[in-house]
Amino acid sequence: MQEQPQTEPGLAQAASEAFYSGALRRIRRFMVVFAPLLVAVAWWKFGARPAAGFVFGCVIAYVNFYWLKRVIVSFADRATGTTGSQSGQGVVFRFLLRYVLMALGAYAILTVSPASLNGLLAGLFLPVGAIACEAFYELYAALVRGV
Repeated sequence: MQEQPQTEPGLAQAASEAFYSGALRRIRRFMVVFAPLLVAVAWWKFGARPAAGFVFGCVIAYVNFYWLKRVIVSFADRATGTTGSQSGQGVVFRFLLRYVLMALGAYAILTVSPASLNGLLAGLFLPVGAIACEAFYELYAALVRGV
């Protein structure tokens, strides 16, 4: 009876890690693809002002997602001792700036066009939809492809 080589589990684990390490990239792609499609639907269904609010919400959500990723990487680097050039104060400032920008955007839209506020709030949920699509994609990959 021949013994199976030890590299097979290692290769499968490396392929699995490579697949899951691309999750953030795929989530960003989902957001970039879905935003224009959903803006078109919002424009058609609700009109220009709510669609403009939705665009603004999508932009804030995308920037928020990107900054959150950077903040988490910075915190992880600081925790593991592989600090980069970013100071702790800068990381915390950007973390808090995300919420200030969302509040300013909501205030600006509310004063200009209250009808756009619903679009803004809906646009802020863009990452939620992208993460749900990523979860379904990973489920599909696990069931069909065996990743």
